[in-house]
Amino acid sequence: MHTGPRIGLLGGSFNPAHGGHRRISLFARAALGLDEVWWLVSPGNPLKPAAGMAPLAARFASARAQARRAPIRVTAIERELGTRFTVDTLRALGRRRPDVRFVWLMGADNLLQFSRWKDWRGIARRMPIAVIARPGYDAAAIANPAMAWLGRYRKSAASFANRAGWSAPALVILRFDPDSRSATALRSADPRWASRCAAGHLRDGVTHRSIPVEIV
Repeated sequence: MHTGPRIGLLGGSFNPAHGGHRRISLFARAALGLDEVWWLVSPGNPLKPAAGMAPLAARFASARAQARRAPIRVTAIERELGTRFTVDTLRALGRRRPDVRFVWLMGADNLLQFSRWKDWRGIARRMPIAVIARPGYDAAAIANPAMAWLGRYRKSAASFANRAGWSAPALVILRFDPDSRSATALRSADPRWASRCAAGHLRDGVTHRSIPVEIV
């Protein structure tokens, strides 16, 4: 039986992080019996335009503020690893932490475009995937080509309570009261949010290295 920690990975731009990220992370932790959740703040998402993307330091700071006093570690480890694609990041994390059993967490909006990710089947074969329902995306996400492949590996959240049963590929659909908050709406309401988030000393929650602060 594997006795190491079980950690959920939630990747994203966090442009900015908000209470919805925190809420789904804590819900997934409880539902899947995870020890903690890591937020992987991406240096640059290949599927998102660079225009409108705040500096890494500002996004990292916003994530750290939202994760305060919760079993959530905020990390920009992709910056250190030199990876931009999720599959490469997960391979590198597996080499660094062979003692950990990871599960990939994502919203239904990400499942909608999952078939466009580099080696998405490789991601699914490396670790279980838990998809959190998100208003307005569920029906289209279920119709995505990736879902046709992943659907045969669907499991219940309850099955994850057995540490010996942890396997991949595996897909868990998590449903709870929807959270309509979005980074897009926050940026629209406060276009200058990043200028107030990039100050102060920032230290990576996983690597413990300093995050350089950029001028916004």
